[in-house]
Amino acid sequence: MSGARRAASLTQRLLAFSRRQPLDPRSIDINTLVNDMSDLLHRTLGETVEVETGRGADLWRVEADANELEAAILNLAVNARDAMPEGGRLTIETSNAYVDEDYAAQHAEVVPGQYVVVSVSDTGTGMDATTLAKAFEPFFTTKPVGRGTGLGLSQVYGFIKQSGGHVVIDSCPGVGTTFRLYLPRCERLSHTGDVQDRTSDVTPTGHETVLVVEDNAEVLELAVATISDLGYHVLTAADGPSALGIVQGDEPIDLLFSDIVMPGGMNGFELINRARVIRRGLKTLVTSGYANVHRPGADRPDVPLLLKPYRRGDLAQSIRMALDRA
Repeated sequence: MSGARRAASLTQRLLAFSRRQPLDPRSIDINTLVNDMSDLLHRTLGETVEVETGRGADLWRVEADANELEAAILNLAVNARDAMPEGGRLTIETSNAYVDEDYAAQHAEVVPGQYVVVSVSDTGTGMDATTLAKAFEPFFTTKPVGRGTGLGLSQVYGFIKQSGGHVVIDSCPGVGTTFRLYLPRCERLSHTGDVQDRTSDVTPTGHETVLVVEDNAEVLELAVATISDLGYHVLTAADGPSALGIVQGDEPIDLLFSDIVMPGGMNGFELINRARVIRRGLKTLVTSGYANVHRPGADRPDVPLLLKPYRRGDLAQSIRMALDRA
């Protein structure tokens, strides 16, 4: 399990750099996020690093994945700690900013408009011009062998770019480094998308029938064993056409749980569309480890997504929530 978690983390970082990681963007208040991270930062960085925060007044909201933004800030904070071996000061500040057309023209892929800026500054060793030019390259690191993968900054870069923003570095050897993360302002006024803690200590179970569609035999075996252990009756199929044949039969099906990317000329969304013609109101849940299949948040709000790799508790929660959806 430990090896699997490390492999999953490495894969996620590579997907982040290539801007293909699955994200769950919601309207968030970055001031609140930074404030909630205060205890975590103090515990992580230790007593030799003084942490200061400056939260901008009337800060705009952004639409981003809160967990990934926390991870990005924590990545920068850990790098800052390593750049201050004798201790120092870490400063996290937030502010509103407007990027004009002249600035955007000088920076690739930058769109003019309103942004919220998160600045992470340290009083560490700083970076020279050579290091600065390679800072975001995957696997580039100035740390000794065995300390870090060289993917921390590339993950930050990929996440911010995938979220529609950009990153700026200012650094001077012997003085310190400042990272500025620009995230586009969220125009939605509703705060109903704020991230809330939905975790539960109780693993939900059930007795309904779940049709599991998965082309990877090992993943299918694990999913079937887990879902059966949770009390559900399980049917299986290795691709879309096979699953559609089961849907056309007389077997009762309460939930269709399908991978998205599959062989056989039919992906998970196409399977769901055709299955719902046969069985109106069929509850569905899809799973994938790729973002380029599009998370069904805006265009497919009727199809919840479970990200791979998933743990038993995640699977149990997702199945129960999908079955209980109105």
